[in-house]
Amino acid sequence: MHGTPHIVSDVMTSTVVALGRGATFKEIVKTMQRWKVSAMPVVEGEGRVVGVVSEADLLPKEEFRDGDPDRYTQLRRLADLVKAGAVTAEELMSAPAVTVQAHASLAQAARIMALHKVKRLPVVDAEDVLRGIVSRADLLKVFLRSDQDIAGEVRRDVVGHLFPAEAESIRVEVREGVVRLTGRIADTALVPIAARLVRAVEGVVDVDCALMGPRRRPDLDPDLPDSERTAPPSGVGGAS
Repeated sequence: MHGTPHIVSDVMTSTVVALGRGATFKEIVKTMQRWKVSAMPVVEGEGRVVGVVSEADLLPKEEFRDGDPDRYTQLRRLADLVKAGAVTAEELMSAPAVTVQAHASLAQAARIMALHKVKRLPVVDAEDVLRGIVSRADLLKVFLRSDQDIAGEVRRDVVGHLFPAEAESIRVEVREGVVRLTGRIADTALVPIAARLVRAVEGVVDVDCALMGPRRRPDLDPDLPDSERTAPPSGVGGAS
């Protein structure tokens, strides 16, 4: 579909702040503050992503600074206690890193974020080399598309392909990202397919698919112009 950002590389940020394995705790904190980020990928060699350090990885050091936890906490929070004593990115990072490839769809990236409960993902190539980073905010950029752009894509790539014979008579309206389709089509079995395809268009918030089947009683159809209605039979409704 023309003009629609379908993949991660269309919305990702290409300039990424990354850390080496040996980055120190204070260096990590300073870098996060400077660049105003809450997580950074850890790379090695030519930029291969090996982990991610987030604010959540750093907080245990402050949480457990004032005293030793009880036995129950030690057993339940063992991983956090280990991070509380960590001093380098290699010791602090969550590994393996949760990443996404540049050619992945925006829906795939959103599912990965939701599944792993993360706010951003390093974007990598086939060799796991860092190419960018994508955040939740980046994925939401598609909803900034204008209603006019959405309507044009729906008409061109959904209506035009699914209903070529009836395309001119089908009306596409978009308001605040909500798409409404009205008109008549020959095969109503295609209505659910149309709704699904419209919903897949980037930027669509919701779909109201009000497409109807072909006319069966032209004389009773209220949406027909007068010129297309059949005249009443002789002697019905006329003067005696």
